[in-house]
Amino acid sequence: MGRIFEVRKATMFARWDRMAKQFTRIGKEIVIAVKAGGPDPGTNPALRRCFQNARSVGMPKDRVEAAIKRAQGKEMTNYDEILYEGYGPHGVAILVETATDNHVRTVANIKSTFNKGGGTLGNSGSVSFQFKKMGVFKLKTEGVNAEELELELIDAGLDEMGEGSGENGETVLVLRCAFTDFGSLQKALEEKGITPISAELEWIPSSTVELGEAEAEEVLKLVDKIEQDDDVQKVFHNLR
Repeated sequence: MGRIFEVRKATMFARWDRMAKQFTRIGKEIVIAVKAGGPDPGTNPALRRCFQNARSVGMPKDRVEAAIKRAQGKEMTNYDEILYEGYGPHGVAILVETATDNHVRTVANIKSTFNKGGGTLGNSGSVSFQFKKMGVFKLKTEGVNAEELELELIDAGLDEMGEGSGENGETVLVLRCAFTDFGSLQKALEEKGITPISAELEWIPSSTVELGEAEAEEVLKLVDKIEQDDDVQKVFHNLR
């Protein structure tokens, strides 16, 4: 019984840690969006995207409002968005998106984590050419005619659509578009009265690497360590 309790407790703490990381990430995204486009979601598509993502992870409304107020404060920290590129163990390409107020600290921490995890931090452009930046929307499947929706959204920039997994493992519709078409696809969905579960900008690998279980575990361990850094927003890789 004690062992079961310990496992449940560890799972609960892991879930809380992941949720806290998500809240921190979205909070930074809200600050960046407000500083760039103002606090009105009606005229700020980036902020609307943040709101959608906040709802998808259950971020409390008061935390969202607090982030908006912080962004409007005179003493608010300014975040620089920096992309770091490198290779993990066994040649797996890794991209690290950060939002930082101290790039010297951030690059030192990221480099150290790569080195300790058997990877190497590279120069700008050394890895990103293997990825394509795309808009990724996740929708609930209920009440949606996927075939009709796909045809209707092609003119709005839809590149591909298929099924995927949501935050809790549920089946969702995944829509992808070119980075430059993100705004037009977002607008098309809004005009149809469809609110995405989430709307993200992601780096999609043009090809993937398949490794054995032990080798893949080494890569995922490094990715997990990178994700734990407070300055890291998202991590992408080409491990299948």
